[in-house]
Amino acid sequence: MSTTNQSSLNFIEQIIAEDLKSGKHEQIITRFPPEPNGFLHIGHAKSIELNFGLAEKYGGRCNLRFDDTNPEKESDFYVQAIINDIEWLGYDYGGKVLFTSDYFEQLYGFALKLIKEGKAYVDDQSAEEIAATKGTPTTPGTASPYRERPVAENLDLFARMRQGEFAEGSRVLRAKIDMAAANMLLRDPVIYRIKNAAHHRTGDAWHVYPMYDFAHGQSDSIEHITHSLCTLEFENHRPLYEWLIENIGIFPSRQIEFARLNLTYTIMSKRKLLQLVERGVVSGWDDPRMPTLSGMRRRGFTPAAIRSFARNVGIAKRENLIDVARLEHAVRDDLNKKANRVLGILHPLKLVIENYPEGQVEMMQAVNNPEDEAAGKREIPFSRELYIDRDDFMEDPPSPRKYFRLGPDRLVRLKYGYIIKCTGYEKDAAGNITLVKCEYYPESRSGQDTSGIKVKGTLSWVSAAESVPVEVRLYDRLFQAENPALAEDFMQELNPESLTVLTDARLEPGVKNLQAGETVQFERLGYFTVDPDTTAENMVFNRTITLRDTWTKKA
Repeated sequence: MSTTNQSSLNFIEQIIAEDLKSGKHEQIITRFPPEPNGFLHIGHAKSIELNFGLAEKYGGRCNLRFDDTNPEKESDFYVQAIINDIEWLGYDYGGKVLFTSDYFEQLYGFALKLIKEGKAYVDDQSAEEIAATKGTPTTPGTASPYRERPVAENLDLFARMRQGEFAEGSRVLRAKIDMAAANMLLRDPVIYRIKNAAHHRTGDAWHVYPMYDFAHGQSDSIEHITHSLCTLEFENHRPLYEWLIENIGIFPSRQIEFARLNLTYTIMSKRKLLQLVERGVVSGWDDPRMPTLSGMRRRGFTPAAIRSFARNVGIAKRENLIDVARLEHAVRDDLNKKANRVLGILHPLKLVIENYPEGQVEMMQAVNNPEDEAAGKREIPFSRELYIDRDDFMEDPPSPRKYFRLGPDRLVRLKYGYIIKCTGYEKDAAGNITLVKCEYYPESRSGQDTSGIKVKGTLSWVSAAESVPVEVRLYDRLFQAENPALAEDFMQELNPESLTVLTDARLEPGVKNLQAGETVQFERLGYFTVDPDTTAENMVFNRTITLRDTWTKKA
């Protein structure tokens, strides 16, 4: 168990530490309860880190329990995707996946107990009628005409609801609490509704399904969850959570609320993310522009970076908006230590070293990762014809004090190679530069330079003959508004430049050995990850992230 000083703990940790110290609990048990109706996103990562992290820190355990009470929107496809994400992040749920549907019979029994004690009744009113009689925050609601239905009749009707005798929407089961309660969620809330739909695990066995407020707290109690951690939108639900536990007479799990994670330039609503998928705005839930964990994995974000970010944003009691640059910084910081470097050219421009021997190929030594001594070195072929990036040459460059790249009569060093001087260039009929001519200084080879020539500019390059042609997908933020959730139509805030596809990029030949999911740094350009779309004929790289935040420069 952690011995962290009490003053350095967040408010949830303080509660847990006090509960353990007082002997209220011998062991803490938390849970992460996703609904299997979509993919997990970065907001869920905060909840995952909190629940699993606290269990680990205080020697407890964290259950993975799927809240599968809405059969029309849930599927095994989403279940497996969520399990994959949690395992990818490296969290331990004990190897056993739990489901609220595991407890359907027990939950049904809890409902029967409430009916028998006169604390629940079957209501024949429609959803619209029930809503109309709820009252307002300042005026009490109106009791249902079925509120005093006899217990025996309620039991009979509820059993027949279970068997599928009635149409959806024709009847519900409501808890009998207080139609004048200040908290409107206590005004006889619906706890069961009819759903004549097949469930992804139980098939057609059930025709009644518990509402979230009934299933959530009772599942917590069944599992003896000591600290049920929820986001702030469930704060008003806590009195109902506690009423149900008390009146059913089960283990008193404690609900504690914290602020959800909101990121700039990001949508966190699964409903809206589903719209992006269904409308074809993105290629799927794992599109690298999506804030889903599967999208981030495909883009090249690492579990370590996401976990670090989730820890460092902290736990708050009030809603706030976190700058997405903090997440991007965590990714850069992690990849800088792990990713090997390669030379890459996104916009190739042919360069010919006219005084370099034709047919000659030299192998230049390059450091794989200056942040990791164990990464070693590699060899890169150097030849007479190379590619440099089109942006690294200007026909009429500005002052040498402001421009350190290549231009007429300018000198630069080719990284790991030689110093070269531009002696000329060629254009096509449209005025585009098509070829740069240079000469090199044989005595200026990197690591063996005896030329005495001083240059400030260093360029990336690849051998024209030996380099590998690849497809590069340049991903940027999906939304151009800082808080797209506030927009009347969030679709209007989409960034039209969120994806640019380059089909003629060139990389040094060693990348041919990379596998899907591996990430490297294209020197001077950013971090790039091999996409699963890669084939033997076409390597595909996703830009994971730039070397620095370039967003403000574009705005």
